[in-house]
Amino acid sequence: MPKMKTNSGSKKRFTLTGTGKVKRKHAYHSHILTKKTKKQKRNLTHFALVEHAQERRVKALLGM
Repeated sequence: MPKMKTNSGSKKRFTLTGTGKVKRKHAYHSHILTKKTKKQKRNLTHFALVEHAQERRVKALLGM
């Protein structure tokens, strides 16, 4: 049986933590940054975790 292919878009966007949770970046931090406050941009730099309801779907895209 052939191997499962990893979704190329999702492997660029998500990473797994050591405990098996899925990390993601925040949206709205790539352009039109002049009208956003420093606080808003600073808070967008931190990583977030994928919601529990979506975690199984993302892991399937990653081939887990």
